[in-house]
Amino acid sequence: MGMFSPRLPPLLLLFSFFTLLVEVFTASEFKICAYNVERFDSAKASDSRVLHTVKRIVSRCDICLLQNVMDSGAISTLLASLNRDTDRYDEYTYRSVSSKSLGKSAVDMQHYVFIYRVENVNVTGQHQYQKKNSFVREPFSVQFQSHKTAIKTFILVPLHSDPNQAVQEIDRLYDVFEEVSEKWNNTNVMFLGDFHASCAYVTRGDKKHIRLFNSSRFYWLIKDKVDTTVSSDTNCAFDRIVVHGLPFLKSIRPFSANVFNYVKAFKLPRSKAQEVSNNLPVEVRLRSSALLLQATPLLFLIGVSAIVQSFLSAP
Repeated sequence: MGMFSPRLPPLLLLFSFFTLLVEVFTASEFKICAYNVERFDSAKASDSRVLHTVKRIVSRCDICLLQNVMDSGAISTLLASLNRDTDRYDEYTYRSVSSKSLGKSAVDMQHYVFIYRVENVNVTGQHQYQKKNSFVREPFSVQFQSHKTAIKTFILVPLHSDPNQAVQEIDRLYDVFEEVSEKWNNTNVMFLGDFHASCAYVTRGDKKHIRLFNSSRFYWLIKDKVDTTVSSDTNCAFDRIVVHGLPFLKSIRPFSANVFNYVKAFKLPRSKAQEVSNNLPVEVRLRSSALLLQATPLLFLIGVSAIVQSFLSAP
């Protein structure tokens, strides 16, 4: 018996077809996330409640940028938990690629860490920006390649800005863009992270001094009026996602750039959520591969044809 049998009742056939279509689109989603975990160290990772929350956030994403990581031991603990055979998330295998320890103060050296699903994406290059006196934590750019996405190769550039230098550091991302796009001959660049790009740190007047705001080639996917904080006392769009160029913008699933409010999603008391971080993750979905996009109209036509056949065959 075929997938679409005329013996099935028309409503059941219609339901089955659209269920299949939803499953195809769900399976094809590719999500990129960024999360400031606030001083994520081995001691914090040893707290089972905190680790469980971070694990649930990371495991929603094909690539997840973690910022404010204080030591490599915390990442080892997180990866061991994600990859544990008895508790593996969605049967994926997770790996990480990390910057060196970055910062100006011995008590506040941090890593940028990308955790990614090896089944869906692989690392094809990494680059540490090294121009002195430009950032407190210089961006650590990584080029990724995926067979799951319509845009096959793209560069992710993280920034956890120093709040007191946010305007200058966000502006200097333009220089980072020029360096990495030339290095890899690839202008499909996404900036993401806790920019402190809001409230007192970056005002409306400050934007005229930031090239990423003034250039029409850069698209800010997380808007100014979004709240990316856990605290009820703040309403600030600190965490952002910015992409360069129309080709990359067109590869983004429309309206998919959002803040993930894990406080509501996981039904956590606000006080418990703040033990993890006062920042909320931001995320965006990339369109699926060209092969799947080409197959979708065919699936639709097959479904419509089968439904029409079902009605015509009904006694």
